[in-house]
Amino acid sequence: MKTSRWWQQCSVISFLLAVWLPAWIMAQTTPPIQSTTSPKPQNDRLQFRLVGYPRKHNEGRIEIFYKGEWGTICDDDFSLSNANVLCRQLGFVSATGWTHSAKYGKGLGKIWLDNVQCNGGEKSIELCKSRGWGNSDCTHDEDAGVVCKDERLPGFVHSNIIDVRLQPSSPELQPCVQTTAKFLRALALCSDYSQVSQSFSLVFRLQPVFFASSSPLLPRSNPSRLNTERQKNQYHLHSVACVGTEVHLAACPLEFNKGNATGSCKGGMPVVVSCVPGPQYVHNNGLKKKLKTTSTVRLKGGAKLGEGRVEVLRNNEWGTVCDDRWTLLSASVVCRELGFGSAKEALTGARMGQGMGPIHMNEVLCLGTEKSMWNCGFKNITSEDCQHVEDAAVRCNTPYMALENSIRLTGGRTRYEGRVEVLSTEANGTRSWGLICGGAWGTKEAMVACRQLGLGYANHGLQETWYWDSSNVTEMVMSGVKCTGNEMSLSHCQHHRTVSCQKTAAKFSAGVICSETASDLVPNAPLVQQSVYIEDRPLHMLYCAAEENCLSKSAASANWPYGHRRLLRFSSQIHNIGRADFRPKAGRHSWVWHACHGHYHSMDIFTHYDLLSSNGTKVAEGHKASFCLEDTECHEGISKRYECANFGEQGITVGCWDLYRHDIDCQWIDITDIKPGNYILQIVINPNFEVAESDFTNNAMKCNCKYDGHRIWLHNCHMGDAFSEEAERRFEKYPGQFNNQIS
Repeated sequence: MKTSRWWQQCSVISFLLAVWLPAWIMAQTTPPIQSTTSPKPQNDRLQFRLVGYPRKHNEGRIEIFYKGEWGTICDDDFSLSNANVLCRQLGFVSATGWTHSAKYGKGLGKIWLDNVQCNGGEKSIELCKSRGWGNSDCTHDEDAGVVCKDERLPGFVHSNIIDVRLQPSSPELQPCVQTTAKFLRALALCSDYSQVSQSFSLVFRLQPVFFASSSPLLPRSNPSRLNTERQKNQYHLHSVACVGTEVHLAACPLEFNKGNATGSCKGGMPVVVSCVPGPQYVHNNGLKKKLKTTSTVRLKGGAKLGEGRVEVLRNNEWGTVCDDRWTLLSASVVCRELGFGSAKEALTGARMGQGMGPIHMNEVLCLGTEKSMWNCGFKNITSEDCQHVEDAAVRCNTPYMALENSIRLTGGRTRYEGRVEVLSTEANGTRSWGLICGGAWGTKEAMVACRQLGLGYANHGLQETWYWDSSNVTEMVMSGVKCTGNEMSLSHCQHHRTVSCQKTAAKFSAGVICSETASDLVPNAPLVQQSVYIEDRPLHMLYCAAEENCLSKSAASANWPYGHRRLLRFSSQIHNIGRADFRPKAGRHSWVWHACHGHYHSMDIFTHYDLLSSNGTKVAEGHKASFCLEDTECHEGISKRYECANFGEQGITVGCWDLYRHDIDCQWIDITDIKPGNYILQIVINPNFEVAESDFTNNAMKCNCKYDGHRIWLHNCHMGDAFSEEAERRFEKYPGQFNNQIS
């Protein structure tokens, strides 16, 4: 009863699960369309899949679906050419290797092909030489496997083996409707209660936005309706018995009805499941609050929802996961824990950028049924075992929300740039395209627009687009758009109820330039803590610094050139851990020459340095203009690209860092007027979001600061998103006592 009331409070109503299962079963991936010049396949229902263990999404035992049955290929005469043909039929560009002697486990059923010999250029494996279908002298101890290059063929279409459609009855679960609208044909799945329970968790890896109800007796909640449904529907499938680790229903043991029987479901009724939208897909604040839980897993550095570097929370500190033995099963546990479906890809080699800080887990081994990644087996590691170049990442299956249908770009030179036009609905119900006022448009709003378009990250958010004025659309339909940067759609951002735009001409409408990759700057917090000290610097040595506003306001009334200023000095090291170089927004033609220091400023403000009281009030500040962005040092194997000497190019290469030493002008906070006490030192990179990054949450760092009037101590220096929410609250509440509260 307690569970039932909870579902009602969340406005979640039971859904009827209906399944279309033709006589033939589609494979998890559909082969690319054959060109008109290619020979017509002898069997247009030939399908392929990778199975077995241990494996990743791009490797495994190769199996073929032929004449209604899955079977394997013998490793006799197998070659890389054979593997190339098979990998292309699985949707990959090529093969990097193949395996013999059932490396991924022994298959079941037929051995369909033996002594296969391909040249490598065939469109299908059935065009290669072999002993013929089903003619083999092998056993399953000789099953062949392939290792495909982790790069998909352009335009390759992927589909689930079984099409699942949920029929919704609550508007709160609208994402479920949008996810499954493409499945036009559906018949009912018949199952008895004894087999429903384990199948529940599996169904929701196909419908990736939702969690499943744990109660298998949920169909009894509306017996009259279900009784009607089971009488009128057709049942091709009688029962499903899943272990729970399968990635789709067709991988479970299935029991079919003979023929095309249309009678009622004996011993059971249509399977019913109950869904709860993942937190990312709920926009009702009341329901979102109820669904919110404290997660110990998160994704960072991804361009789209449901992808990113895997980070886990341990001892109140976030860290990464090493990719040793990282598999699709483990990745799927992560995806489900975050409210998505099963994993589409398990990525290795820091494909979503390198993390900073500790690496908490290595050799993660999940069965696939775990509720959390922490329930899986794993090893603790040291820095010698794994480096951040091995950080694991995932791409989760997410629902098709059709959000890109209500936004478009026009006038750009490529599909990645242009004026932003959104589809609006008039009072009379008609829909038309309109523009967005560029007045308040910035980087965060552009990030949301590029995400909604499926074009990755935002390089620039433009407020003037007169040079792209090539569309007949001239009416402004949105203004005052303000986003946090995490929204899925511009419609989820704040904006004016009625359009109010001072410049209504189309040339001042909002525009974007999108990119598939972005930089990601991160401060080195430990270096700040190690290098801090106080200097009393004579005023006669601070004329250039005063010109750059690097001193507090009281310096203007000082007795120049006599006296001194007390400076809190430290070194600052800025790493680029993203997937694109960090470049100043302004071009070289607009850089400002500073004669006193003899250098160019490429950004107005690159870094803020602030000293905060225990209640968050700013008591002292400094700032660092980006006078010389360059690659000071790089990781092994990476070459420096930027050197600002002699008006050179400025920027930070991926895998490199820029070091501002403690003895450089303006690398300080003027604390002359500060009284002894406990404070928080805060450093924020790219504070005005002038340059787009894949992640702004890691641009800030904080330290506890204790000043006795003569000396200063920093402790607990950390990135702004390095601690748990609870630990961060304690940090801010007790700035001088936090050192002993977190280990």
